Amino acid sequence: MSRRGGGPVTVLNVAEKPSVAKSVAGILSRGTFRTREGRSRYNKIFEFDYAINGQPCRMLMTSVIGHLMELEFADRYRKWHSCDPADLYQAPVMKHVPEDKKDIKKTLEEEARKSDWLVLWLDCDREGENIAFEVVDVCRAVKHNLFISRAHFSALIDRDIHEAVQNLRDPNQLFAEAVDARQEIDLRIGASFTRFQTMLLRDRFAIDSTGEERSRVISYGPCQFPTLGFIVERYWEIQAHEPEEFWTINCSHQSEEGLATFNWMRGHLFDYASAVILYEMCVEEPTATVMNVPHPRERFKYPPYPLNTIELEKRASRYFRLSSEHTMKVAEELYQAGFISYPRTETDSFSSRTDLRAMVEEQTRHPAWGSYAQRLLEPEGDLWRNPGNGGHDDKAHPPIHPTKFSSGESNWSRDHLNVYELVVRHYLACVSQPAVAAETTVEIDIAGERFSASGRVISAKNYLEVYRFESWGGSVIPGYEKGQQFIPTTLTLDSAVTRPPPLLCEADLLSCMDKAGIGTDATMHDHIKKLLDRGYATKDANTRFSPTNLGEALVMGYDDMGYELWKPNLRALMENDMNEVSVGRKTKAEVLESCLQQMKACFLDARVKKSKLLEAMTIFFERSNNTDESESQTAGEVVRRCNLCNESHMALRKNRDGNFMVGCMNYPQCRNAVWLPGPTLEASVTTDVCQTCGPGPVYKILFKFRQIGIPPGFDVNHLGCIGGCDDILKQLIDICGTGSRSQARRAPGTVPSNNIQGSNTRQSNVCIHCQQRGHASANCPSRVTASRNSRPTATNPRNDESTVSCNTCGTQCVIRTANTEANRGRQFFSCPTQGCSFFAWEDSINNSSGNATTGSNSGGSGRRGSRGRGRGGRGGQSGGGRRNSGTSFVSATGEPVSGIRCFSCGDPSHFANACPNRNNSNGNYY
Repeated sequence: MSRRGGGPVTVLNVAEKPSVAKSVAGILSRGTFRTREGRSRYNKIFEFDYAINGQPCRMLMTSVIGHLMELEFADRYRKWHSCDPADLYQAPVMKHVPEDKKDIKKTLEEEARKSDWLVLWLDCDREGENIAFEVVDVCRAVKHNLFISRAHFSALIDRDIHEAVQNLRDPNQLFAEAVDARQEIDLRIGASFTRFQTMLLRDRFAIDSTGEERSRVISYGPCQFPTLGFIVERYWEIQAHEPEEFWTINCSHQSEEGLATFNWMRGHLFDYASAVILYEMCVEEPTATVMNVPHPRERFKYPPYPLNTIELEKRASRYFRLSSEHTMKVAEELYQAGFISYPRTETDSFSSRTDLRAMVEEQTRHPAWGSYAQRLLEPEGDLWRNPGNGGHDDKAHPPIHPTKFSSGESNWSRDHLNVYELVVRHYLACVSQPAVAAETTVEIDIAGERFSASGRVISAKNYLEVYRFESWGGSVIPGYEKGQQFIPTTLTLDSAVTRPPPLLCEADLLSCMDKAGIGTDATMHDHIKKLLDRGYATKDANTRFSPTNLGEALVMGYDDMGYELWKPNLRALMENDMNEVSVGRKTKAEVLESCLQQMKACFLDARVKKSKLLEAMTIFFERSNNTDESESQTAGEVVRRCNLCNESHMALRKNRDGNFMVGCMNYPQCRNAVWLPGPTLEASVTTDVCQTCGPGPVYKILFKFRQIGIPPGFDVNHLGCIGGCDDILKQLIDICGTGSRSQARRAPGTVPSNNIQGSNTRQSNVCIHCQQRGHASANCPSRVTASRNSRPTATNPRNDESTVSCNTCGTQCVIRTANTEANRGRQFFSCPTQGCSFFAWEDSINNSSGNATTGSNSGGSGRRGSRGRGRGGRGGQSGGGRRNSGTSFVSATGEPVSGIRCFSCGDPSHFANACPNRNNSNGNYY
């Protein structure tokens, strides 16, 4: 460890905050350090000489400001629309020094180059250990052979600091890895759910009354949401409460010795008739007989356990109504000034090596509690008692205790005085004897009903003398003897109603979080503050929490999904896993894999069930009236990476007319869009990935079609792929058209979205029959040729029914009979093959040259009654040519349909799916 030749070594010391660096330098140098500027004007460098275990050292003391590095996604994943949020569960992440910390990094690099040792003075908890390794990474990058060591201390006082520097240890890699695991888990889960919630809800609902909806982020945090869940659950419990009336009999007796109030030992009854009967029995025979007078029993009220962080926050909230976040801010300032020990600790028991009496001696000069401290130290006073063991020890810090006497500093606020007083009085109480009282209970009988009264006489207040925050009410009752009889002074039947539990106060909320393992002692107050800052909850003057409409809607939506993301169970398991990493029972990689796999499954399921979240939001908020088409692009579910711009993803959404499409999330820069079949009633992206189409993943869509809008033989429910491999969607598009708002006008720069790249992507306007481009499927030359070739009728050999061969697919078509008013009894042929549109009247085949004609279908309507078919006749065609004056359009049942014309160009001679202008239209088709 020493420099060759025995000369002094240069030691770079790094603390977590500038104030701590100055305090440590002042203690080690006894106030004789020299100061010079670093690259950062907030992080100065203090120089002094010191000897570590006899080794002369030239000490350089500087600091960071909390975490030196941030964990972030790689650049291509940082923009919200750059990827599917589900990709964030496996997207690459990296640690980097943010711009505002670059000067601190430069200072560390410059000082490390000229140093031999690096001594880390970061806070002695997991977070501090993680920051320590960030400092190590920066310094070793410029000087790899630095000797690294760690100083462990719990208070900024001479004894602790000198002991820490003479007993340096190795930094704890496991603690740092546990924090790394938590950071990565929180980043991935928080970013994915936050993007999902914000893009889904922000532009659809008028959430912010200030009109700032467009900039609002609806965040999700793995600890934040379970904390919100506690608040909402208690609120729901109160809302669901139905007051119920009950009755109780009260009795009192006034004697020369005083008043005794007796309580009915039944407690109360909810049945009024029964209560009245028992009360009347007592009134009719009111004589009370003393049944039992036991000897006074000695009772003890024990002092609290030594103070840890959670108890400090809870008690400051109860006694002074301070928020947990403000309590920790004040406690941190007291710690940095050297008046109390490190305030972030889970430990509630003192080590046997701790000099407890020395801390009491420090307080004997205080005007308020000094005399009590002096009595504690007197052996004959018999007031001292070794503190109890609360059962928690984080192996890093002792319980919070006073480290230096103060009667109040000039720069202290009232909150500083209160928190310091709480720490001191709590410590004095926990080394004191319990309070002692004699308790007596008297039981009486009135007409068979039992009543009891209790009295307590405090014989020794002990710790209650100094711990003014607690009391132990004492009441004296008159003396009674067994068998004594008397007439009660009052005997009444009183009614009351059951009351719901109160809203959670901050102390209650901290208890819930602590019990469920949500957050750590160092982070719980941050989670509560975030709920308030983000508008998910409010806190009243009594520190009681209520959910806002947004907070309640989010919890309700996730609750309706069936996944208890707002419950503490999942997060508690994660916290337990991180504890396992910190003690070496699990690896960081194991915990990351299991936690992220579980939460990704929850995320994908939540996205499929997003309607539950929308339904919950609808209960509390009006729909936004400022959502335009570009904004609605962001509200959909990701289907695939855009195959046109390759910079963003394509998401499922609805246009203003309620028609479904899959459009690029980079709109309007990229106008790639896929219009889905017109009869689509519902559509949602699933977690199923198409194994054929690419570039992947291409998620399949679950369709629900309008029954009336699709041809016979098609199922109303269909799990389909928009990548180009789904023949059923192709047929429905060809038969029923799409939901495009303007198929006749193409906006500049619009590119058909169904163009296929390579073998797995469908080219725009590819005929589904001959796989050639240049014509629509309904106007395929092979079909037109086939329609001109007469197909003779045939007889079905099994049932002697007349049949014809379909001139499109060759299937035998059985004769059917129309049953409409206009064509009742008239017979026709139609192809039974799914997706085939062949139709012909029997008399048109017999009376003409034998031509059977396939019918065209209007691409503009998805309703079944509008699927027209061209009547066969001489010169009849299936699509392209102008029809004869004798040609009429009829429905599948034979009803004539008038006024039918192509909705794209208006020409009555053909339907839209056979329009010669279709290839030049604006519609982007599947």
